[in-house]
Amino acid sequence: MQFRTILTLIGLAVALVAPPVGAQSASDTVLLEMNQAFKKGDSARLTALLPETRGHLLAPWAAYWELRARLETASPDEVAAFFSRYRNTYQEDRLRNDWLLLLGQRRDWAAYAGVANDFRMNDDREVRCYTLAMEHILARVDSADEVKTQWYAQKDAGDGCTLAAQSHLAAGQLAEADIWRKARLTTEARQLNSTRQVVALVAPDAAVALDEALKQPARFLLKRTPSNQRQTQELAVLALIRWADSDPDAAAQALGERWGKHLSNAQRGWAWGAIGKQAALKLSDSALRYFQSASHKGMSDDQLAWRARAALRQHQWQDALDSIDAMSPDAASDSTWVYWRARALLQPGRTETERQNARQALQDVASVRGFYPMLALEELGQPIDPPAAPAPLTALEKERARSNPGLQRALAAIALGLRSEGVKEWNYTTNLHSPGGMNDRELLAAADLACQQAVWDRCINTSERTRSVIDLVQRFPMPHRQAVIERSRSIDLDPAYVYGLIRQESRFIVDARSVVGAAGLMQVMPATARWTAKKIGLTDFKPDQLHDRDTNIAIGTGYLKLVLDDFAGSMPLAAAAYNAGPGRPRAWRGQVGDPSLEAAIWAENIPFTETRDYVKKVLANTTIYAALITGQTQSLKGRLGQVGPRDVSALTNRELP
Repeated sequence: MQFRTILTLIGLAVALVAPPVGAQSASDTVLLEMNQAFKKGDSARLTALLPETRGHLLAPWAAYWELRARLETASPDEVAAFFSRYRNTYQEDRLRNDWLLLLGQRRDWAAYAGVANDFRMNDDREVRCYTLAMEHILARVDSADEVKTQWYAQKDAGDGCTLAAQSHLAAGQLAEADIWRKARLTTEARQLNSTRQVVALVAPDAAVALDEALKQPARFLLKRTPSNQRQTQELAVLALIRWADSDPDAAAQALGERWGKHLSNAQRGWAWGAIGKQAALKLSDSALRYFQSASHKGMSDDQLAWRARAALRQHQWQDALDSIDAMSPDAASDSTWVYWRARALLQPGRTETERQNARQALQDVASVRGFYPMLALEELGQPIDPPAAPAPLTALEKERARSNPGLQRALAAIALGLRSEGVKEWNYTTNLHSPGGMNDRELLAAADLACQQAVWDRCINTSERTRSVIDLVQRFPMPHRQAVIERSRSIDLDPAYVYGLIRQESRFIVDARSVVGAAGLMQVMPATARWTAKKIGLTDFKPDQLHDRDTNIAIGTGYLKLVLDDFAGSMPLAAAAYNAGPGRPRAWRGQVGDPSLEAAIWAENIPFTETRDYVKKVLANTTIYAALITGQTQSLKGRLGQVGPRDVSALTNRELP
């Protein structure tokens, strides 16, 4: 399908949006009051209001709130009755999750076993760990590998996963080394109380020394005599992790001159990996040297990812390749590392077999599904063109989506202002693991329903989950088309860039508000809005005007234009500035005299995970929107360009907030 045809369909989709929901009914008001009572933990008020919600479409939510608020004192019969009455609903499975956590905490394995088999979401690591613990305690099932997978993936310790690890350790199915690895992970995640809980499993007498290692790592490492004793070695690794967090160079010196020869290869590898990671997060030129001080084998996937990033930043392609090859299969299969591994194998001096393998790897991930898949297309010399559109939805497929009880409740909750509840129910209903699941055609129909109701975030997110087909009309809608395009073009700003940013910022939710106070379509902070309003001549601006669509677009685009101009038209730098503030991308550009970087390498080295993902997604979005708006094939690489150190002789707008 041609881009212009897709554009026409987008216009039709917007025109078909359903009218707004009418005024609230009395029972709607009761639902909202119950929601507030639930947030406050007012169990008595919930019980009193519950009868007034009978017959309401969202009655399952009211019943869930009422029982959940008093779950610790509820009887098993009450819980079983709820499961029966609301069978196959999100609320039933949500309460089952809550009940399993409570039974696991109580170690009531007989009751747990009777409930666990019907749990469908299976998306809670703690519940899964309680199940593994139960199976081991009752039937001596050896699940050590899965216990490690679940436990290591948690930033904290978690009662369920700690219990599962403890029971497997006692049975000799986990080794002390496995426990110390978890302690390193929690320390790197700055979950120090969890570190203490984990270390107590294998070294209960080490509390005082551990406290010093975590709170005063320099003192621990410089005043304590190095030893080959296992406990001292492991505590030294934890201290090195902590010290590297604040001063990677000092930690590197302590490791190289004092502790290195007293650690095992695995311990030394992890310590250098932690130091190298912190240096890489500071964009230090020392990072790669620290990483190279030890074997890849002792490092975690996260450390190896930062080793690869540091190598890319210094154009050390072999080291990047070695780092990626040392990752676990799951980590290395991410499109990020598939792409950079292929790029490394396409460098001069590689064999033809390696180059063929690289091209095949790129072909395997190449598509319009994201940043690296799109870069893979361009690396292969293929255009970023839209895939074939799926066959139009039939009337029957649309009707099935409209009549789906879960989708109905989700839309009703969102319309009532219970967005969090509505999103959860929508996601559950469209999830393959829910009763019946949804195939690609059903997902397209559900996404279409959300589009018609202007619930753009569910439209986009649901359509993005299709596996064999891609509907760009659903994935990249253009609501508020006239307002966005006219305003953008009036200030010489690419409307595709604005759409790419809005899609990432708010998913076109006009009244979106972040936890830090950013508001509206373009998620503008009040202080930034006040500053920008003065710059663009918007008089008498008040922060509550950010909820007005046109005002939000005017201020958001005005600020984006100012930032873009400050960064000489660099879309990656301006996107980073929009997300993290202008000061940080200035620092991330490097020192005067540093070589320019391919912007994809620069973006991959952004120290903030949120900003790193944000820049990549905004630029990928922009490329698709540009193709949709212009009807012409676009280049993501062309939009990325190069990122070099700031020219200190250039005029800069240092007023940017």
